[in-house]
Amino acid sequence: MTFMTDKTPVTVLTGYLGAGKTTLLNRILTEDHGKKYAVIVNEFGEVGIDNDLIVGADEEVFEMNNGCVCCTVRGDLIRVLSGLMKRKGKFDAIIVETTGLADPGPVAQTFFVDDDVKARTQLDSVTTVVDAKHLPLRLADSREAVEQIAFADQIVLNKTDLVTEAELKSVEASIRRLNPLAPIYRAQRANVPLDAILGRGGFDLARIVEVQPEFLNPAHGEPGHVHDEDCDHDHDHHHHGDHDHHGHDHHDHQDHAAAAGIRGISLTLNKPIHGQRVTAWLNKVLEEQGPDILRAKGILDVAGEERRLVFQAVHMILEGDFQGDWKEGDNRYSRLVFIGRNLDEAKLREGFEACAA
Repeated sequence: MTFMTDKTPVTVLTGYLGAGKTTLLNRILTEDHGKKYAVIVNEFGEVGIDNDLIVGADEEVFEMNNGCVCCTVRGDLIRVLSGLMKRKGKFDAIIVETTGLADPGPVAQTFFVDDDVKARTQLDSVTTVVDAKHLPLRLADSREAVEQIAFADQIVLNKTDLVTEAELKSVEASIRRLNPLAPIYRAQRANVPLDAILGRGGFDLARIVEVQPEFLNPAHGEPGHVHDEDCDHDHDHHHHGDHDHHGHDHHDHQDHAAAAGIRGISLTLNKPIHGQRVTAWLNKVLEEQGPDILRAKGILDVAGEERRLVFQAVHMILEGDFQGDWKEGDNRYSRLVFIGRNLDEAKLREGFEACAA
């Protein structure tokens, strides 16, 4: 797959104000990492980038003294990207920061829809930064916070030093309910390694299997399926007076997340699937419920086919491809995960099972 390398990888970075995104962006723009990154920020004023670091600022693009550039999206993202692509010297990666945008979906879709952008860039991941201490409250009061987590393909759980291990487990469990797919990096002061965030390949079909072996094997590996009893025990740990209200909010937030209606649903089938039937069914589901389905991913065992069918969808945009043979002795089965709102699990399961060959 070497032809992919001539495209500049793009990370969409999302998370509400105060979660630690600014710290992360400042690290990218100032650390001596020897790479050249372009950071596109939604509102330059919000990011609080130290003006002394800005060299020769013209209207929209600010050169940083570590070779990175920073620019603002005042108009259209596509226009800004095209402008960056015309600059001399290649960027190692582009980071698009999306403060205040509810659902990163439309930003992500840009990289699949616009031919010019698609020819030169490749969406690498949607990374959401969340704050361990305030997340329970945010999930309770902010639909945006819920959507940003549901949409992510990796999550930086920041400020973990401000909460107990029990609270952390509880927060991680509530993240998993919304998004069973995204690995969670624990961090303090956004100290996550940059190469973990940039260059993840979260949208590369060939890497779905490689990056997430537990996706193929739901029972093992990363605790992608945290059992909810974890969460219930955690309420007993709120000893300190000042945590009482958090404990309370934590109790409530499940209902709020339910009010936003977003959750992850995972379906598995142990017999081979009829290829055309499953394609038709997926297209129909996305056509009918596309706006409500933030992300979908799957690895399918298609009858009469030695390779795995791997697909993913962002809202209504579906892409799929055969990738990699099933190995000798693999327990072959099909697994899909839908993340979205108002999903009817029984109906989805019935539709999926009807695709058996």
